[in-house]
Amino acid sequence: MAARDDGAGLGAARVLDGDEVQGVLSGAFYQSAPTDGDAPAKARDDKAKPTHYKVICISMYTKDLGRLDDLVEELKGRGITKANRSALIRVALEQLDLDKVPRGL
Repeated sequence: MAARDDGAGLGAARVLDGDEVQGVLSGAFYQSAPTDGDAPAKARDDKAKPTHYKVICISMYTKDLGRLDDLVEELKGRGITKANRSALIRVALEQLDLDKVPRGL
């Protein structure tokens, strides 16, 4: 990438190390297709992926995340050591009454 003379973009240059970015791209996006002799890649392909859950990404307001984290800490303080965000969301979903959800959601 060419450097800019006007000083713009210096913040990104401080955050993103060129060698690190190149390493991530070459390791994750630009790998050659695995060959038959590539045992580790073949083992990964043969390994069954879990079907009972999926990793997702959702957006939440920081205030809601703070409340969620506070509730998790409260549960941990009460001795529920396996409490975490996703477990608490699952419990909330089980208790959800759709008739009580406000129309303006």
